[in-house]
Amino acid sequence: MAPCLLYQLNGLVPYLTAWEWQKELVQARKQNFDLPDVLILLEHPPVYTLGQGSSLAFLKFDPNHTTLECHRVERGGEVTYHAPGQIVGYPILNLNRHTKDLHWYLRQLEEALIRVLARYDLAATRVDGLTGVWVKGEKIAQVGIKVSRWITMHGFGLNVDLDLTGFDRIVPCGISDRSVCSMAQFIPTIDLVAVRESIAQSFAEVFDLDYILSGSSISSLN
Repeated sequence: MAPCLLYQLNGLVPYLTAWEWQKELVQARKQNFDLPDVLILLEHPPVYTLGQGSSLAFLKFDPNHTTLECHRVERGGEVTYHAPGQIVGYPILNLNRHTKDLHWYLRQLEEALIRVLARYDLAATRVDGLTGVWVKGEKIAQVGIKVSRWITMHGFGLNVDLDLTGFDRIVPCGISDRSVCSMAQFIPTIDLVAVRESIAQSFAEVFDLDYILSGSSISSLN
């Protein structure tokens, strides 16, 4: 089993803060391949992010004239939305320890989330040709990654219990003919902390990880 530092952060973490954490963690692992993998689980304040090749046509607002927080980042994929009630996962994995295959990695991320949803009796699926996880034809989890020298960053967002109207300002993931959903629509009593624990468990199963618990804050990155 690969060792993995697990950070389950409480409260809302600004997107730019988490982005800087990821870049520092990736850079450290490029310099020292022996450093352990990392999984960060957190929530963000409302924010829109675009993949490096994402089209501005999928925004329904002008990013240069808005109070909405919006960032273009180095992950793949189109525009998405993060907000309180969505659990975001940032795995910093060294795929040299796992499997050096980007398609394998994407499918494994989806598999971990499918297993989480199965714990709540939600039958989640993949859709051919699309990335992410779906329930009853609606997208419940978004996946977007960046891999450099086989070190991963960015990751996934699982819609647990959030205000979905924020997605109305974009064409989510550039897919105009499908809507988004959340776990709370099917399970009104859903508990975010319990789901976060389920994500950690399923992620460990899928990637064969042995967690080193790291508390609820990142005081020094390694």
